[in-house]
Amino acid sequence: MSTTSDPRRGAYLTEPPPNPYTGPTAAEVLAVRQQYLTPGLLSYYQQPLLIAQGRMQYVWDDQGKQYLDAFAGVVTVSVGHCHPHVVQRVREQVGKLHHTTTLYLHPAPGELAQKLASHLPPEICSAYFTNSGSEANELAVLMAREHTGASEVISLRNAYHGGTQGTMGLVAVGTWKFPSNPNLNVKHATPGYCYRCPYGLSYPSCDLKCARDVLPLIQHETSGRVAAFIGEPIQGVGGVVVPPPEYFKIVYEIVRRHGGLCIADEVQTAFGRTGEHYWGFENWGVEPDIVTMAKGLGGGIPIGACVTRREIASTIKTRLHFNTFGGNPISMTYGLATLEVIDDDGLQRNSLLVGNHLRERLEELQQRFSWIGEVRGKGLMLGVELVRDRDSKEPASRELLQVLELARERGLLIGKGGLHGNVIRIKPPMCITRSDADFIADCLAEVFQQLAPHS
Repeated sequence: MSTTSDPRRGAYLTEPPPNPYTGPTAAEVLAVRQQYLTPGLLSYYQQPLLIAQGRMQYVWDDQGKQYLDAFAGVVTVSVGHCHPHVVQRVREQVGKLHHTTTLYLHPAPGELAQKLASHLPPEICSAYFTNSGSEANELAVLMAREHTGASEVISLRNAYHGGTQGTMGLVAVGTWKFPSNPNLNVKHATPGYCYRCPYGLSYPSCDLKCARDVLPLIQHETSGRVAAFIGEPIQGVGGVVVPPPEYFKIVYEIVRRHGGLCIADEVQTAFGRTGEHYWGFENWGVEPDIVTMAKGLGGGIPIGACVTRREIASTIKTRLHFNTFGGNPISMTYGLATLEVIDDDGLQRNSLLVGNHLRERLEELQQRFSWIGEVRGKGLMLGVELVRDRDSKEPASRELLQVLELARERGLLIGKGGLHGNVIRIKPPMCITRSDADFIADCLAEVFQQLAPHS
């Protein structure tokens, strides 16, 4: 297959797409979706995009147009679309066995659990596999409550932990909650969101008031004994919010002093995405009691996991508990092959090097365009918060929708997040190159120039 260098893009393009698309048009697919699928489904863009094919960091639509996927299917395609090693390993498994359950033995679940344990602290070695991050977080809270005998859980404002009824109680981004959803004994503490500090303070003279807020919350709003604290090492849906370095050390110490376990929601931050470390929590020098994960674990296949110490995991033995698809041999093979690629291809280091370069390019844009209030993140988990005015920090929510459209026209797919939908989420497959990073920055520069030519 021939490749051609496109100087405007700064990357190598594959032309034509891997295989000609012969399916229904985007309009036909949309019509069927509107008639037969739930109207609650979200979609990006004024004209929804039909993605027909993918290869590594690139995808193609039904018309054969190529895009750099800088959102990775919502932080999920960790090693790239259709990575050859993953494809080959899964093909082999599909020809052998599609389904069994943990009622029987199969080598794949144990092999994947062993691989995960090799990257985790020694005592965090007991894995329970699920189908999603929501399920993994539900299970983590169940284990914590059973193990401690307490029921109250602390989450953070601006957090997202899933879309099931239980995890929605943990969520504290109002746009992702339903009026009828109960909190189920969940209290929400202050996140380390320095750019929008609710106290109007500045780091480090603030003495981490946000983290220390957990103590009066426990004293005034709980019985004084809690089951768990759950937090994302870097808030994802909330807008790529990176806390101060000391934040989690302070919170973990307070929670443990009051009997609680500490849960790290690594659904978006795991597997080297933040660059310097394999797990997001390692960036902050803490060791959780329970680690949950999903998304990048399977690179796109439905899979999640809750990993903890054996004595905590043993609480599940007191009752019957079963997951039909947890440990599915195909899902397990996807997960194992994905982790093999991350290690063998050096994708954690790539996330660090390419991510640092991309962040520098984005910070250069911040100097040029007043729309950019803050650039933040680690590795290939980056956010760009857009504001209408840097002094007032008024969220530029409508403008971000324009940015998404203009970037798509130029062959770039990005995401959005934050309570006000004003944060560009840049979280591409971890296999992207330096030239891909330059394309992202150059494309956004063009977009901001078109959006605000006099900035």
